[in-house]
Amino acid sequence: MRRLLPLLLLVGASVAAPTALASPTVRLTIIHFVQGCHVWGTVDSQPLGPTRTISVHRGTRLQIRVNCPMAFDFTQVAGPKLDLGATRTYPGTVRAVVFTRTGVYRFRAVNVQSSTDAGLQTIGSDNVLFLTVRVS
Repeated sequence: MRRLLPLLLLVGASVAAPTALASPTVRLTIIHFVQGCHVWGTVDSQPLGPTRTISVHRGTRLQIRVNCPMAFDFTQVAGPKLDLGATRTYPGTVRAVVFTRTGVYRFRAVNVQSSTDAGLQTIGSDNVLFLTVRVS
């Protein structure tokens, strides 16, 4: 009985713990846009501009899908160091980042080839995308 009680307490605690501990997910896209070639966008491709700031809670997962027909080099330029894996992100792929620490993170996404090289019609020079994530 003495051995059974700690086991029952452990099982009871794990069952009573909320199952909604999964982190929330924020989704952004990089979309083709005539003025500046590409911008941040919503999941349904609504343009948000070349610079974006979002605020999230610790544990949030950020997913960035490249819907633009170009590849991008994605780098962290400020904030607590994250393991981003390979810097290059290709069209149709998703990059996921989980924020486990509070702080202000800054990222830059630069297209690998120019809009001219990719055969895209654009107005003006290609944008360099900046993303600031405030994690509380």
